[in-house]
Amino acid sequence: MTDRGDARWLTLAGIQTGLWLRGMTETMTEANETTVPVLPCVSVDETLAFYQALGFEVVYKQVKPYIYLALGWSGFELHFGKAPEGLDPSKENNGGALVMVDAAAPYHAAFTQAMRQAYGKVLATGRPRITRYRQGASRFTLIDPSGNSIIFIQRDEPIKLEYGGSKRLEGLAKALDNARIFSEFKHDNRTALRVIRAALRKYESSAPAVDRALALATLIELATALDEHDTIDEWREQLGAIQLTDAEQRQVDDRLHNTDDLRLWLTRQYVKAPKKDADTS
Repeated sequence: MTDRGDARWLTLAGIQTGLWLRGMTETMTEANETTVPVLPCVSVDETLAFYQALGFEVVYKQVKPYIYLALGWSGFELHFGKAPEGLDPSKENNGGALVMVDAAAPYHAAFTQAMRQAYGKVLATGRPRITRYRQGASRFTLIDPSGNSIIFIQRDEPIKLEYGGSKRLEGLAKALDNARIFSEFKHDNRTALRVIRAALRKYESSAPAVDRALALATLIELATALDEHDTIDEWREQLGAIQLTDAEQRQVDDRLHNTDDLRLWLTRQYVKAPKKDADTS
């Protein structure tokens, strides 16, 4: 049986332990962490040239005794270190960072404008480049000279993607949804195009007219993105022969407007505004 002295000691010890644990918990779980990716850098000059062209500022630069760069844009930073031996930038799987934002479109517009100003065009192919942003999309990617992917993602983007197409869809409609995922989230327009061509062959006789029309309009868009124009006229001719209701035609027109926007985005050049004449009055 425990006497009063032992009981009092145990009570005091328990209180002290509880206070210590609470203090440790409060100290250890304050939500003030910052995570900064350190990405491989194959070429300091190429890395600086690309990111500075986009408007990034050099926060820190060191090349000896080892490479370390810190570049900042708006409220985030990207850091870079020496690339490991044998790293191949052309594989574009070397490093990556997710930049979570409230809205992706303004960032894409800012980088696109900066590219036009620095390079006279949008870098949409090769490396470095920026991926296309469709109206209503939730992400886009910058691929830098070292093959790193900087992915800008809206915070409200769906957490789960249904690869293979939505289970609520079937036939050609499901293939179109699958192709959308390849194009928008994997940036793989070629696979998206193959998916739709195969699905059209399989479901052409059974698919609703609007699905066939949307498939052809999407093929036109993807071929434009890939700069492969050989079959576009043929697809446009097939599309024109499909009878649609007014509502269905508006759906297809919206998809074709995506192609028009893409063509404009790819070809529009940066034009420097002329200087205003000085006021001599």
